[in-house]
Amino acid sequence: MTELVSQHCEACRHDAPHATQAEIAEYLPRIPEWEIVEESSVKRLQRVYRFENFADALAFTTRVGEFAESERHHPSLLTEWGRVRVTWFTMKIKGLHRNDFVMAAKTDRL
Repeated sequence: MTELVSQHCEACRHDAPHATQAEIAEYLPRIPEWEIVEESSVKRLQRVYRFENFADALAFTTRVGEFAESERHHPSLLTEWGRVRVTWFTMKIKGLHRNDFVMAAKTDRL
């Protein structure tokens, strides 16, 4: 995870390459709590974080949002009582990019 956490997101273009199967196989073990899900034929990284109450979940959501804004790469966030579901994928390419693995690792650091 350390290597991913030390990286920054690169600006992504519509023609940027998707993460390859080899890259996914390399990166996914570094973020073991994350899973790949597919929604509307788009692969995404997803993890649910658990908290003791809504206030803690909301505070975490705010921290994720602030750091996502600083990296200029934004997740899908679902905040509920005691849990936050974070989903990373790259809209421009409709799939996974290295940036998504970097941001998942950084989310774990929060």
